[in-house]
Formats: sequence, C-alpha cells, structure tokens
Amino acid sequence: MNMSETLTTAAKAFGTREASAPLQPLTIERRTPTPRDVEIDILYCGVCHSDLHTARNEWHGTVYPCVPGHEIIGRVISVGAHVDKFKVGDMVGVGCMVDSCQDCEHCKQGLEQYCEAGNIQTYNSPDKHLSIQTFGGYSERVVVDENFVLRIPENLDPAAAAPLLCAGITTYSPLRHWKVGPGKKIGVVGIGGLGHMAIKLAHAMGAHVTVFTTSERKKADALRLGADEVVLSTDIEQMKLSRKLDFVLDAVSADHDINAYLHHVKTDGTLALVGAPEKPLPVAAFSLIPGRKNFAGSMIGGIAETQEMLDFCGEHQITSDVEIINIQEINQAYERMLKGDVKYRFVIDMMSLKDA
Repeated sequence: MNMSETLTTAAKAFGTREASAPLQPLTIERRTPTPRDVEIDILYCGVCHSDLHTARNEWHGTVYPCVPGHEIIGRVISVGAHVDKFKVGDMVGVGCMVDSCQDCEHCKQGLEQYCEAGNIQTYNSPDKHLSIQTFGGYSERVVVDENFVLRIPENLDPAAAAPLLCAGITTYSPLRHWKVGPGKKIGVVGIGGLGHMAIKLAHAMGAHVTVFTTSERKKADALRLGADEVVLSTDIEQMKLSRKLDFVLDAVSADHDINAYLHHVKTDGTLALVGAPEKPLPVAAFSLIPGRKNFAGSMIGGIAETQEMLDFCGEHQITSDVEIINIQEINQAYERMLKGDVKYRFVIDMMSLKDA
C-alpha cells in the first residue's frame, strides 16, 4: 500500500499551527493499523523541554501544524495481523522514535537513534506512511510499528513512568555506555527533568554520586534522590576543590561554564553533555589537554537499550518525580517549565483531552 492509499481516521489532539500561537485543540489524522502496527490508547504523556522548543520553532525546523509529545504511556487497543510482540490490553510506551530504516549498520546494532538515514521521530518527522509529518503524544491515540513499542513493567506507576521514555533513557544510555557502576565516582550537573533521573539511575547502579546545583534549596532534594555529595556550583570555594570524578553527566540546557565541571574530571575521565544549550559552550584547550580528558555528547538509546532501562527501573522501583496536569494547562506548564517551576516533570493525564 503506498502513501496515497493508506487509510486514516481522525483523532483529537492538542497542538499549534504557528510558532507564536498557544497550543489548542486540533483534529489530526492517524493511519489505520498496518499488519505490523500497534494502536495505542494514550493514557499519559510527559512534557519534555524539546516539546516547547519544537512547538515554538526554536530549533528552526518545525512543520505546522505541530503536535508534540514523545513520552507516551498507554494501552494497546488493536494490533495488526502480523504483530507477535503485543496484544490488546498490554500497557506499553512510545519514546522519541517511531521508525528508522532498520537496515543500516547502526540499526542492525540496535542503535536506531543513530540511523544513517535518520530515524523517524515521534513528532515533526516525515511520516513513512502518510504524506505529512508525524504527530506526537498530545493526542488520544497513536499507531506505531511494533518494533518501536516498549513494554512497561507492571509494578511501575504508568504516569510516573512516562518520562522514562525520554528523560530516563537520555540519562541511562550514557551511564551504561561509560560503564558507571560500583567503585565509580560520577558527577551530575543540574537537577531538573534529566538530572533528577541521572541521580536515581546512577545511585541504583552503585556509583558514588556528586551533584552540582546552582540552588541551595535543592540540596536536600538531591540527597533524597540518591546523591552522596552536593556541591553548590555558585560557591567559588566549593568549586575550587578537584573531586577526581570518573564521569560527569551534564544535564543543563542553559548557558553555563563547562570548564568549571571539566575541572572535576580525572585523567582519562569523560564529561558527557545531554543538555542542549541554545548557544555553543566555549571549551578551553587546557581544560582537556593536561588530563587527557574527554568531552562527549549522547542522545537517547536504541529500542533494546530503552527496554533494558525500563526493566532496570522496574527492578529498582525507579520512576520520575512528576506533577500531573490536564491538557488544558499545557500553555501554563510551558511557562512554568521555562522558570524551572516543576519537580521534576509535567505529565499530562490524557483523559482530560478525551473528556473535553
């Protein structure tokens, strides 16, 4: 079946038709399930800073209308004839990707996030089945290839598990890649949607965790989340001390001095960036050269690693700290998110859309 022959049905959604407009109710088209598709009734959707960036075209590539949302939790309501991984009634999740070429070297290695042809993201990507862009989880349902659907452990609260599909895997993947575990000393820069997940995960992995924060009032929270030490990064004397950390995960999206944190990385250690500051961060040559230090970056994980992360969270009872909102509050939530006024992730109860 080609694009022009693909059948669609209408679905309620919340999105925007232009960068300067608030999000509002929209009607979108979802494809009818193909033989390999899973149709999901969306129960919860997390709110990521990427949603705001895309809705407001701050990354200069948004196609409108835009429906954000890539931290999706829901129940399977139908499956295609050839689906063998899921059945009706299963609690499942969808993260940042809904497809990839599935044939390149990276895809064959389970690294779909680095697909050479470019992965198909959950929203604002070219839809392989329809001649429009993909629409995200601020909607009542979604249809996804079974290979990009994830199983949610039964013991996790589904609302609090939603941010695991982005914030969870964005921090889990680099922690695993750089072999964080017992005997390792690691640092986490920033306590927000990403940072608070990094603290929980690194603690569960058995590492000694040092947290850097600009906020004195977050110290007690950092300790509650699993930190062993908290450093106030605005205190010059505290920052002068070198902590010889094996690995530092920087989860800050605002402009900041990266060299101040490279100072704490030990010889042959690594600082990995998962936050996405709008402007480039100047790195001094002598922040790297004397200690043969590594300055790296990391995206989300592949599908297999994301399932591994979910299973790990199920085993260790890890979820995100969330504030549940109705979809009608999304514009206020965006403004609060810009002010850092959330601990630590907004999650939308999608019944508020269905009942509207």
